[in-house]
Amino acid sequence: MKVIVTGSLGHISKPLTQALLQQGHQVTVISSDPEKEKDIEALGASAAIGTIEDVNFLTKTFTGADAVYTMLPPPNLFDPNLDIKSDFLNISNNYVQAIQQSGVKRVVHLSSVGAHLDQGTGFILFHRQAESILSNLQEVAITFMRPVGFYYNLFTFSGVIKATGVMSSNYGADDIIPWVSPIDIATAIAEELTTPQTGNKVRYVASEELTCNEVASTLGAAIGQPDLQWILITDEELQSRYESMGMNKTIVAWLAEMQANMHNGAFYEDYYLNRPALGKVKLTEFAKEFAAAF
Repeated sequence: MKVIVTGSLGHISKPLTQALLQQGHQVTVISSDPEKEKDIEALGASAAIGTIEDVNFLTKTFTGADAVYTMLPPPNLFDPNLDIKSDFLNISNNYVQAIQQSGVKRVVHLSSVGAHLDQGTGFILFHRQAESILSNLQEVAITFMRPVGFYYNLFTFSGVIKATGVMSSNYGADDIIPWVSPIDIATAIAEELTTPQTGNKVRYVASEELTCNEVASTLGAAIGQPDLQWILITDEELQSRYESMGMNKTIVAWLAEMQANMHNGAFYEDYYLNRPALGKVKLTEFAKEFAAAF
């Protein structure tokens, strides 16, 4: 198969590219960074240097492909001029136009847990919007991948642990949160890209389900703080912390809103109704990376 991968050599796209190549597929990786071309080719893939904001480039790159993996690039949360709604809307529409014009019939799109909700999810709401836009495609089979919280998001707690001796957020303690490794996401995406399908479907991806205190205990053991705890703080305390870091205030409000719904469980309702088999990579493996970075 000829497969197009967006996302350059990011956390998911790199292991996805490697998995597809190992299976014998022909892979082209889209990157906006010319410096990545040699790294992409070193893996055995072809590089398409351009931007997903360019519909003509996308259409040309997609043409002749058997399947395409699409994603929305992670936003810069510290950009004061960030307009996620507009950016995600434009990219989603670009994908639709390029898929239509190129004739691609199989698409796997990276969405997010929480995309089943129409409010209370912050910027995850725009993943829901992207799903809706892509769903308008005719005669195209689409899998919407909805991974849960990424292990590597836990890196953001390093500073808090060093400063306060605990992990803290407006979700935590005994809240049960599903987590996922990018490796397990890539494995699931590779399966979907290479599996025939008619119509659209949603697939959740998770590696492990743990209470936040279990997460704290595992990370604490890895960094030599076995009594590490994850405590709950208020939405206001969380917003004050993020704003003091220089984060975009709109994003701060969205994060607080989203994480409040993680705490009350609404964020994961559809996940538990469509619970996936858990992946292979467990938190104990990520904890080694966390400790090395800590």
